[in-house]
Amino acid sequence: MSNKKRHWLWNVLIVLTLVFCASAFVMHYKNWHSIEEGELSITSGIYHLKIPISEIDSISFVKRIPEMERSHGFSWMEKEKGVFQDSLTQSKVYVFVDDLRQQKIRLVHNDSLKVFLNFSDSLLTQKVYGDLNEKLVLKFEQQK
Repeated sequence: MSNKKRHWLWNVLIVLTLVFCASAFVMHYKNWHSIEEGELSITSGIYHLKIPISEIDSISFVKRIPEMERSHGFSWMEKEKGVFQDSLTQSKVYVFVDDLRQQKIRLVHNDSLKVFLNFSDSLLTQKVYGDLNEKLVLKFEQQK
């Protein structure tokens, strides 16, 4: 039996690949959000979206996401994230869903751009919905 030595380059390449895959998983593991200075900021890995609250037209809860074509993004188990294209209106739809089984927040901004959002914690999803809904009510009262 001959004793084979692996080249150090292969060992480094394997370790770097594992580190890269683990970091990609950690970055996309959950959605991060903040509501500051009149802006809703949503981040999940490489996907990032900032929406001024003044540009939000409507907000609602939905049970299911409509069927769409994926421009880029991924689906894995109950997670779905990325940029999709609505098959009916051909408009961009941003999806930041941590749990497909739970209800999702549907935001419409700039009259046609949609965002579907939820978190793995359903209470956090309801809290974000309540905060955004409260800010929208204040916005509409100020416009009157």
